Amino acid sequence: MNPLLQAGDVPVKRRRVRSGLAERTLVDLQTGEITAASVLHQIEEIDSDQFVKVFAAGLIATFELSKTAARVFHTVLQEYEKTPMHGGFADSVHLAWFDEGLSGRSAGMSEKTFQRGLKELLAKGFLAPKSPTIFWVNPALFFKGDRVMFVREYRRKARAAEPCQIE
Repeated sequence: MNPLLQAGDVPVKRRRVRSGLAERTLVDLQTGEITAASVLHQIEEIDSDQFVKVFAAGLIATFELSKTAARVFHTVLQEYEKTPMHGGFADSVHLAWFDEGLSGRSAGMSEKTFQRGLKELLAKGFLAPKSPTIFWVNPALFFKGDRVMFVREYRRKARAAEPCQIE
């Protein structure tokens, strides 16, 4: 039996890389096609400050946020981090603009810039209005946990059918 069929766990510098086939068979519910996936999983431990930076950068890249929305996301994330948890989580964040800043503190941007970035975050499902100054947060994008996983799946394009040659 091929010993490489078993999932592997290899240390690489400051992280671990796991490789193997997906543990579950994937089924396309529309076509019924059964597929398997090769999985490469990297695990890296980083300090708290670096974690927040990696988390934010991953979301910004994944959702292709504009520079303005990225700045507003960082600002909202800082406010969310200050929000007390109730029942094990915080489901909303208070975003009141007054005295030329968010919650009276300078946000390093104008209110117009903040509103433009906030509009994009609303459109892309990061936040949803609860009241004029309180916003529901998407729990997949705002959380106070200690792990995050960004998954990127690559699929091979189907080849175009080759034309039939008649002789």
